[in-house]
Amino acid sequence: MLWVKSLHIVFVVSWFAGLFYLPRLFVYHAMATDSIGIERFKVMERKLYYGIMTPSALIAVASGLWLWLGYGIGGGWLYVKLFLVAILVAHHLWLGKLMADFRSDKNRRSDVFYRWINEIPALPVLVFAVLLVVFKPF
Repeated sequence: MLWVKSLHIVFVVSWFAGLFYLPRLFVYHAMATDSIGIERFKVMERKLYYGIMTPSALIAVASGLWLWLGYGIGGGWLYVKLFLVAILVAHHLWLGKLMADFRSDKNRRSDVFYRWINEIPALPVLVFAVLLVVFKPF
């Protein structure tokens, strides 16, 4: 079980790194004015989203399910954590939609908007999920 738990932690960390970094790329992409820079950001965003974030999310969710179903991990705290995971998956998919807007040159949002989504959504979910797992309050 410790191997599965370790795998889960590694890929959750990797997923969160992408959830924090992709909006930061969006900030710079929204500020870019030259075509070479814009195309570079499109490549970086695509590689981050499809090469790191999505595989990390899939492995994190799969290993979490393995821990839950295979080893009988449970409790009321887990249902709240699963809700938080659903929020993260939705956030991940929304970031993919924003990336698609950039890819097709349809972004209409400012760098300030991306600065807000860079730090606000994922951080409270991360903190609350870690506290739930460590303290298992209910």
